[in-house]
Formats: sequence, structure tokens, C-alpha cells
Amino acid sequence: MSDIPVLISDLAVILIAAGIVTLLFKWLKQPVVLGYIVAGLLAGPAVEWLPSISDPANIRIWADIGVIFLLFAMGLEFSFKKLMHIGGTAGIAALTIVVGMMTAGYSVGRLLGWSQMNCLFLGGMLSMSSTAIVYKAFDDMGLREQRFAGVVLGILVVEDLVGVVLMVLLSTFAVSREVEGMEMANSILKLGAFLLFWSVMGIFLIPTFLQKTRRLLNDETLLIVALGLCLGMVLLATRSGFSSALGAFVMGSLLAETVEAESIERIVKPVKNLFGAIFFVSVGMMIVPSMLVQYIVPILLLTLLVIVGQILFSSFGILLSGQPLKIAIQSGFSLTQVGEFAFIIAALGVSLRVTDNFLYPIVVAVSVITTFFTPYMIRLAEPAYRFLDKRMPPSWKAFLDRYASGSNTIRHKSAWNRLLKSLVRIVATYTVLCTFFILIFFQYVVPWIQTYISGIRGALICLLIVLGVISPFLRAIIMKKNHSAEFQQLWKDNKYNRGPLVSLIAVRILLCIGIVTAIVAKLFNVALGLGLAIAVVVIGMIVVSKRLKKHSILLERRFFRNFSERELEQERKSPIKRNFVNSLLLRDLHLASFDVVQGAMSVGRTLKELNYRQKYGVSVVSIIRGEYRINIPGGEERLYPFDKVIAVGTDKELEDFRQDITTRNQRYKKELAEKYQGDVSMEQFAIEAGSKLIGLTIRQSGIRDLATCLVIGIERGDRSLMNPTPDTVFEEGDVVWIVGEKSKLLRLAEGKRI
Repeated sequence: MSDIPVLISDLAVILIAAGIVTLLFKWLKQPVVLGYIVAGLLAGPAVEWLPSISDPANIRIWADIGVIFLLFAMGLEFSFKKLMHIGGTAGIAALTIVVGMMTAGYSVGRLLGWSQMNCLFLGGMLSMSSTAIVYKAFDDMGLREQRFAGVVLGILVVEDLVGVVLMVLLSTFAVSREVEGMEMANSILKLGAFLLFWSVMGIFLIPTFLQKTRRLLNDETLLIVALGLCLGMVLLATRSGFSSALGAFVMGSLLAETVEAESIERIVKPVKNLFGAIFFVSVGMMIVPSMLVQYIVPILLLTLLVIVGQILFSSFGILLSGQPLKIAIQSGFSLTQVGEFAFIIAALGVSLRVTDNFLYPIVVAVSVITTFFTPYMIRLAEPAYRFLDKRMPPSWKAFLDRYASGSNTIRHKSAWNRLLKSLVRIVATYTVLCTFFILIFFQYVVPWIQTYISGIRGALICLLIVLGVISPFLRAIIMKKNHSAEFQQLWKDNKYNRGPLVSLIAVRILLCIGIVTAIVAKLFNVALGLGLAIAVVVIGMIVVSKRLKKHSILLERRFFRNFSERELEQERKSPIKRNFVNSLLLRDLHLASFDVVQGAMSVGRTLKELNYRQKYGVSVVSIIRGEYRINIPGGEERLYPFDKVIAVGTDKELEDFRQDITTRNQRYKKELAEKYQGDVSMEQFAIEAGSKLIGLTIRQSGIRDLATCLVIGIERGDRSLMNPTPDTVFEEGDVVWIVGEKSKLLRLAEGKRI
């Protein structure tokens, strides 16, 4: 027999160690991520008396794949629509946290005498909390329905996006070995253009592709297509000079906008879990226990920095966004851990050889400690708020209340503000699209065409092709918002508005003329004046073309239909409209969903019998049953297994409701298990002389009602009575065939009445 390849044997060691340790951590009710890290420590070179891996290079390959699928899964949970809907709270708070923690981490690193690059990477590692740990902690502690939990998860969504951007910037710094303002601005612009271009193209193309092939997609083909798209974007990102993680995250966020997002997330989860486990195990392999002892003081200092810094910066950022003090304190105490991005950024520093060897195990140790304390910090939030609320000066409390209520009022924006904001977004988006298409066209398409068709003919064909592609975008730059309500209002309100409005149109026309002039000059090498004249004619034809107008409108409609496809589907299935949900949040009320599980005590009972409003103070506003929903159900509406009940109430009312229902269901299931615990089997017994069953009918014997057994046949002499009626009388010598629980069948066979 041939030897097993080293790659397979190393993978076996990793998965065996991970399996054993994670089972132990699940039993101890600790986060599985910690188990993976401990498994890596045991399977790594640090523990010599246990089997360890043979070739660390292979594990790095598996770990790189793990990072790709981790970021892909994070992208599936992130969506541009979600980012737009979570409002300013998450954005303001996340940016406050990242800037504050990066500054604090960099400053502490410099105080410890570390190099500038070590300090930069350290700040990035400490600036983001763990989505997986917080989500799991909320789930285990039953806090996902609390109002502050939505704020925390929104912040984590923004932090994921900031983390991806931060990885690109740190990679740029690592390559240049210094921090330069122009280099940073160039990197940010390049990254923004890449994200904008592929986001627009992905939203336009991917949902359309999935819609056309929907009848061909099952779990198998959908998984292959999704992973193929993920790795394809990884190749595009790396070819463009970005990291593979960025490409995976971008494709995940694009697929998150499709109707198939939930299905993709479900089928990709096992793949993500497998390679994610390998990645976290590889993190543990890089821990050197002797180095941890040597750097115990920095570890404890950074742990304290993370806990205190996250509480302060998170609470301040959330207060700044206009949330109440209680929400800010609860959210701040929930974010006191170092997240998965710390390991990814640490691995980036190691792979680029710009960070020292001691930084990786130090950050891993800090992450382990802060993760362990996460549930306890969440529980401390309520006492901390009460302590602060009692000792805060009344004037401060009044100011915070006014600020929170003032930030939630609707601010009416002027027509100029709305118009200019829309125009900037439109012009920037379509200009970036035009620029990318032109660059790609001149780099790949023009050389290929001129290879076969040279001279003026080739140049003319190239011009027609590139203008045909970008003409809808040029028309959108010039014509969008010229007939909007804001534009018409400003035109009619004041004659002095007309000059600036015409100027806005002229500026956009000049921009498009400049784009076309650059293309003509590049292809034909003509004088500037001639190129400008040709560009003016082309732009004029684009503006007056009715066919192009129709084509441009159709493209735009398809884009927005694809962009809103998942949201519209969720809105159709959601029990309550979003504006109603937002108004509830301002009144300290919110919606929460509860699943009616099989065997729950509420199954088959009416809402009137359950009386949730009187018992808990919550109101059932909707019941989702498969594809249907029952809004504002009546008291006679019954609950069935797999129903989703939507209730409205305060945090405390919903939490009391959830805990009581969970306790009652567990007790009810236990009672059912004790009552109906036997397996069903089929037996036969003979009715002998003296049996108490002789002379009784099947109904009178209580076999069906009391013993919960079923008589399916009686052999009486040469006759066989199949499925006898309840009035059939038992006679001596009958052979009775019966189905029921084993213990009860034996009692019947002995002639005992149940």
C-alpha cells in the first residue's frame, strides 16, 4: 500500500484534534472558536509529546482557503441594502470605535517600544469585535430580540466592511514600508473605484443570471455556481492588486442581494465551517507558550485596553449617533472582544513579513481572554447602567434625553440638498463605470482588434464598440434628474435658480465631452480641436437618440429591480412594514419573532386560550404560516407547528415571554416523553380461561382508550376477523393481534385490565 500524502495526514491530525477539543468546549459551554485555537496549540509544534503536523506550508494553503470562505460567508450576511437601512447609528458608532481603537492600539504599541508597522497592524487587530462570538452569545443568552442587540449587530456589519478596507490599506502600507498621504489617498480611490465598478456590474448581471438559470439550480449546482463566482472574483481582485479576501467579501455581498441568498448561505455553511476551522486551528499552531510567558505584561495591558477602550468608544459613538444611554452601555459592554479579523490581519502581517513573530501569539492570547469574558461583560451591562444612572447629574441626563429625542426627529432637507446629493452619486457612479470600461477596453480589446484590422478601419470599429458600451452611461450623466421633482421645484420657485441649474447640466455635458474627446484622441491621434468637434457631435446624437433613451431606461430599471429583488421578497413575506417597525423603536417597543416548535404546549390552542397579552403584556400582531401570513389574528386563531409568531412589546416583556415559553415547552416535552416513551410493536396473545377480557367488547376492555393499543385482528377457530369493530366481544380461545407499546402489550397478555 502506498503511503498517505503528507497533506492528508496533516489534515487528519488537524480535524481529529479540532473534533475532540471542540466537543469538550461545547460541553463546557465555551465558544467553539476557542476550541479550535486550543486544538491548534495541541496539534502544533509547541506540544512535542502529541502527534503534530509534518508540513506547515500545506496548512497555510488550507488556512488561506479558510480565509476566503470566511470572508465569503461574512459577505453573504452583509448587504448594501442592510447597510442603507441600519442608518447612521451603526456607521457613526463603527467609525468612532475603529478610529479610537486604532489610535489607542497604535499609541500603546509605541509606548511598548514596538516598530511603526507592528503598531499599525496592532491597531487594526484591536479595532474590530467578533461577529461570530457576539451573535453566539446573544443566541445562548436569549438576547437577540433585545433592542440593543440590533444596534450591536448593525455595528458589526459596518465593522466587517471597514475591516476589508483596512486590510487593503495595511497591505499598501506593508508594501511601501511607510505611511504617505498621497499613497493612502491613491489606494482609497483605487479601492473605491474597484468596489463601485464590480458592485454595480455584479448587481446588474448576477441576479439576472441566477433568474435565467433558476429552474436548473438545485443545492448541488447552486453550491458549485456560488463557489465558482466567489473564486472568480478572488482572481479578479488579485489581478487588480487587491487581496483574495476582498474579492471573496465583494462576491458574498453581491450574492446577498439575490433571492437565493438564504439558500446559498445555507449550503455554503458546511464548507465555511470546515475551512474556517482549519484556519482557526492554524492560528493556534502559531502560539508559542514560552513567548506568552515572556510577553505576559503586554498581553494583560492589551486585554485591559480592549475591554476599557471598546466600552468607552462604543458607548460614546452610540450616544453620538442619538441612542439612549442604556442602549449605548449595553452595546459597549457587548463589543469587548477581539474578532476574527484580528487573526486575518495578523496572518496578513506574517505573510507580508512586516510584523514581528511575537505579535501574532500576543493578539491570539488577547482574543482568547476577551472572548472568554464576553458573556460576563454582557451580563455586567445592566448593573453598570444602573450604577451610572444613579450617579449621573440630572442636567447630564436631561441633555442626553434631549439629544436622543432630537436625533430621531425627521429633518427636512432642502430641494437643493436633495438634488445635489443625487447628482453627485449619479455622476460619480457612472463616471467610474465609464472609466473602468474604457481602461479594460484599451488594455485588452483594442490590441486584439488592431491585430486583425489595422489602420483607420480598426480604430473606427474600436470607437463604435466603446461608444456603444458607454453611451447609456454618458446619457445618464447628462439627463438624470433633469426632470425630477426637485429640479422642477427649483426651476419654478425662483428665477435665480435657473442659472445654477443650467450650469449643472452644462458641467455634466462638458464632462461627457471630455471623456469622448480622450477616446477619440487616443484612437485616432488627431488634434485636440478635431477630437473636441467629434465629441460634441457624438454627445449631441446621444442626447437626442430616442432608441438610446429607451435602452438606457430599460437598463436602469433592470438594475434597480435586481438591487431590490431580495428586499421586495422579504417585504412580501414580512409581517409588518418597515416604517411601522421604525416607529416602534422610538417608543421603546419592538417586534420579535418566536417559532412554534413541534411538541410545544401552544400547538393546537387558540390565542384566546393562551392569553399572551394578559400574562406577559405582549401582543401577537402576525402569524406566518408557510407562504401565508395572518395579520392581527383574532382570538379564535389556533397555533400550529412551524408557525412563526410575531409579537410586539418592550425588551422586558418580550424577554419574560420568551423565557417562560421556553421553560413551559421544556416541561411539557418532558411530561410527554414520560407519558409516551415506549416503542410501538405488534404482538399476539391468547385469551385463556379465567381471563378478565372474556365477555367484554373491545370498547369495554379499555384497550384503545386506556391502554392506547389497537386491536387489528382476532383469530377465532378457523375464522379470522380483520379490523374488528369496537363492539366485537372477546371469547375464550381467541388469538388477539394487537399493536401498541411493549410494556402495555405484556400487561394485556397477562389478562390485566388497564
